[in-house]
Amino acid sequence: MPTREAPPVTQSVPRTQDHMTHDVWLPDEIVELRAEARAAVATRLAPHARDIGQREESIDSFPWEAFRGLAAEGMFAVPFDAEFGRGLGHPMLGTCTVTEEIAYQSSSMAGVYDGQCILVPQTLTYASDELRRHLIPELISGRTAFSFATTEPDTSSDLTAERMQTVAEETPGGFVVNGRKRWITNSIVAGWVSVLVRAGAGSNRATMLLVDLSSPGVRIGAPDLKMGHRGQVTADIVFDDVFVPHGNLLGPAGGGLGVALSALVRGRIGIGAAGVGVAQAALDLAVHRLRTRHVFGGPLGAMQHWQFTMAQRATEIECARMLYQKAATLLDRGDRSAEPEAAMAKAYGTRLANDVTREAIQIHGALGFARQVAETGESVRLEEMYRDAKILEIFEGANELQQWIVARQLIGRDVTG
Repeated sequence: MPTREAPPVTQSVPRTQDHMTHDVWLPDEIVELRAEARAAVATRLAPHARDIGQREESIDSFPWEAFRGLAAEGMFAVPFDAEFGRGLGHPMLGTCTVTEEIAYQSSSMAGVYDGQCILVPQTLTYASDELRRHLIPELISGRTAFSFATTEPDTSSDLTAERMQTVAEETPGGFVVNGRKRWITNSIVAGWVSVLVRAGAGSNRATMLLVDLSSPGVRIGAPDLKMGHRGQVTADIVFDDVFVPHGNLLGPAGGGLGVALSALVRGRIGIGAAGVGVAQAALDLAVHRLRTRHVFGGPLGAMQHWQFTMAQRATEIECARMLYQKAATLLDRGDRSAEPEAAMAKAYGTRLANDVTREAIQIHGALGFARQVAETGESVRLEEMYRDAKILEIFEGANELQQWIVARQLIGRDVTG
């Protein structure tokens, strides 16, 4: 069994993307950012990625070294304008490009990055100038982790206010919040959370608030123990008469669902990009195995079944990559009609991550199924990747919901509901 002192010996393989993908339409700033992000991931994340993927969730297991290492390389500044961050002309496309590069090495760290650099930054666009000046430098530097909370025990993809049990009652000085949020990324170490609440016990509207997690009445639950995405540590947040000042309102009171959905559309594109990163990593491992593993007197890659299968998967990865790039570019252009492309990117990219990883395991045989070969210490990390890939189809809106979003646009809401 692998230990923290003796992690599995993993194999570095050539990237097929380098000779199969041509960034014909991408802005120069994004091409340059991809190279920068890849170097940052290689230095700051890759040496820790296998440990992050294997160790059980705990408060001490939060991947601070990789988290702050990526921040130190400027990766957390990518979403922000020149006042605070990189000032890219295409910030959403840039952030998704970084997400893909992170996911290539660690899907769970891509989930952490999604919360810190896609979901929360979008909610902060609705914050007061005072809060933004105070908090954005904390986020960009990695000194403070942030959380985004919409899900509850009985409310996940369905965010209608009537389903929500976390309630904020307005008082003359602010809001008093009671309730529970579940599966909240970074919550065990976060300083702040953007949280969606029902705007009063009898209301059919929601409000988004920014809550200081050191406030009296906040309790963070024990870390959830999950099949995969162990570096993306989640836990419940319980609110017991937590006071939140009016200045921490994100957007208008009663308009919180719009704030949450604007963040989730962006998050879905980011998770689509993460799916592409996982699929690309699995494809590269599979191709290397097909070239180097010999069976029946020749390389495994001489078998036409695997030739055609991998050719199809390479084509699909390129399609998935272009889907998230198109959706992100639409948002960067200020086009609010990117919802169908965002849904397509999320559903297609994450399904592909699962499909390619499963086939890569099949190509590797028992070695792909093993966490580690005891005698030699070998590991191809596919066991970890397969555990991680499944959640991509579930969070940020289950893939079935994404298909429904596409269908509503395609057929019409008057028919689909």
